[in-house]
Amino acid sequence: MSPLADHRFLKMNGLGNEIVVLDLRASSHVVRPEEARAIAADPRSRFDQLMVLHDPVTPGTDARLRIYNRDGSESGACGNGTRCVAWAMRADPVMGRAGEQLTLESAAGLLAVTRVSDTDFTVDMGHPHLRWDEIPLSEPFPDTRRIELQIGPIDAPILHSPGVVSMGNPHAVFFVDRDPETYDLGRIGPLLEAHPLFPERANISLAQVVAADRIRLRVWERGAGLTRACGSAACAALVAAARLRLTGRRATVTLPGGDLVIAWGEDDHVRMTGPTELEWEGRFPPALFAGAA
Repeated sequence: MSPLADHRFLKMNGLGNEIVVLDLRASSHVVRPEEARAIAADPRSRFDQLMVLHDPVTPGTDARLRIYNRDGSESGACGNGTRCVAWAMRADPVMGRAGEQLTLESAAGLLAVTRVSDTDFTVDMGHPHLRWDEIPLSEPFPDTRRIELQIGPIDAPILHSPGVVSMGNPHAVFFVDRDPETYDLGRIGPLLEAHPLFPERANISLAQVVAADRIRLRVWERGAGLTRACGSAACAALVAAARLRLTGRRATVTLPGGDLVIAWGEDDHVRMTGPTELEWEGRFPPALFAGAA
């Protein structure tokens, strides 16, 4: 029997980005990929990202995060999910004990989170990684503001020359001249996610700059597919746009699920502000993990 059987979880969302928060502090259990896939397969606990809290390792931090995609793979960062965790650690009747500010450990480093309102939080996502070998890419590109990559006919590509950024996970941002909704990202996304240029796969974004302080964005998320929102992709899009001087260093990024405010500070840290929503709490039915034993 899986230790997760009958375990409490929170179903939340950040701008429609489906999040499940699971508190395993005081437990030694580490979620296995097959358990994550089983949780995602249940309609009541379906997620884009599963945010699992563990006891902190670094002194002065509040919790350690492991982040799982729908396919069971792990992710280094999830901004929308981090906001949901911050809400749960502050406001949930069972989990909530934290104050106005939190510091969370993740594979991408330490994440500082500050409460803005009852449901809005600002996450310091750290500094962007811009070198080809840090993103990583499988071959060197001295300038990652635009790299040689296209899809479609060589003389009339559908998409070409993305900017690439790591925000704890790799992102390729294609700038487009029309509404990103007019592209078949459900078909294009998986082809580009698994392109040989991305040894760890990549999140694929279509970004339309509509003003110096506004970007419209649509994302195919690595390991999860089409998503209504992706916080790290919004951060990557702002960084990629600012590097090309298409925008300033602060912009509102509009995703299908709503707006995030992204600011790339002079200290090189990218900060994301946005809302959270609790949908329901539940418990995993024991039968859910029968095939994951």
